[in-house]
Amino acid sequence: MARPSAHDHRSDSHDDPDVSADRSGSDGPGDRRPAGRDRSPGRRLPWYFGLPIALAAVLAVLFAAARLDLIPGLPDPFARQEIDRSQPALLKSIQNMSRYTAATGNFQVIVDLDQDAKFLPSQVLGKRTLYVAAGTVGAYVDLGALQQGAVTVSEDRRTASIVLPHAQLADTALDVRKSYVFSQQRGFFDRIGDFFSGNPGDQQKLEILATEKIQAAAKDTALTTTAETNTTAMLQGLLRSLGFTTVTVTTAA
Repeated sequence: MARPSAHDHRSDSHDDPDVSADRSGSDGPGDRRPAGRDRSPGRRLPWYFGLPIALAAVLAVLFAAARLDLIPGLPDPFARQEIDRSQPALLKSIQNMSRYTAATGNFQVIVDLDQDAKFLPSQVLGKRTLYVAAGTVGAYVDLGALQQGAVTVSEDRRTASIVLPHAQLADTALDVRKSYVFSQQRGFFDRIGDFFSGNPGDQQKLEILATEKIQAAAKDTALTTTAETNTTAMLQGLLRSLGFTTVTVTTAA
């Protein structure tokens, strides 16, 4: 009986895949590990790091719910409280008036105030403001300025004659509820300056400029003529109701 050669033994072991797989995959009984322990456990944050993060998340949710009014009755932490700490108004003086305001004009003007530097572009240094102003100007006749002998009455108290002074324009009364800044363009350095300190003088300058323009526009209207006509009609109606049949009202030369 012929003995198997070494070449036949090597070829048999090489041709058997199960044998080769068993030999290559076996590392001994001591090297076998359970399948669930092949991965190393992940690192976890300590509790003193996780607790502030969790609290911040809860507070963020509560703040958002209060801001959006998702939970009725939950107070809004961002709500502003307005407190008027103004002092009571102080009466400084009383001025006696004898004016009869017979006409009032309502005006609106747009103030375009451009403040530019001479050698710098407006994007760097400069300010342009559009201010919409609304105001009224009254026209009045000062009855207290009647000259001596301006009023004459007949003996039978049926005829009266009055000579009135000319009507005048009152100062412009700016309506702050209807006046506002429509737009404002500021340069880079102006924005920095406004950030650190406000300048209330700019608003006052706009208001003064607006009142001057309204006052000038009122002079070109027929407010004074209308006031004189209305005053004449008022006095004629008043004296006729007192029993005068003939009432003459004229304006001083």
